[in-house]
Amino acid sequence: WRIDRAGGDVLYVLMVQVGMSIGSDRKLKEIILGLNPKFLLLPIGTIVGTLVFVAAVSYFMDNISLPDSLAIGAGFGYYSLSSVLITQIKEATIGGDMAAQLGTIALMSNIMREVMTLLFAPLLCRFFGKLAPIASGGATSMDSTLPVITAVSGKELVFISIFHGVLVDFSVPFLVT
Repeated sequence: WRIDRAGGDVLYVLMVQVGMSIGSDRKLKEIILGLNPKFLLLPIGTIVGTLVFVAAVSYFMDNISLPDSLAIGAGFGYYSLSSVLITQIKEATIGGDMAAQLGTIALMSNIMREVMTLLFAPLLCRFFGKLAPIASGGATSMDSTLPVITAVSGKELVFISIFHGVLVDFSVPFLVT
């Protein structure tokens, strides 16, 4: 065990613990079987919409490739995991300094996504509907942005927001890598 791998190892342990806590919920099977399939459209739309937007923006960026841009965008607000994964994965191919730069860009873009959701949730809700703050929050719609989303979108969307956050959160390690 090396100290430079400690951050990644701790994140993997935390991910396993989150998975175990979600999986140990006895009502999970009932909840999943009772879900309306249309609820899947929101996380799928968030994922596809984010990646399409990032791909379009990457066209205008000379110093970041399309795959790197997509990996950064695939963090969906989960900055603590995506930035570490990108840094660790890219270190072997582009070197430590460039990998750290990409990891920093991922960290900042994902923090900005969360902050923008927190600040602009009322405007998103007003102009784009009650689901817009949930989509904007990405993976954070189940935790840090949930109180703001609940306040502006309504308590009736709390479950949808949590469900959305869990699915988007679960996709991050697969899509970033």
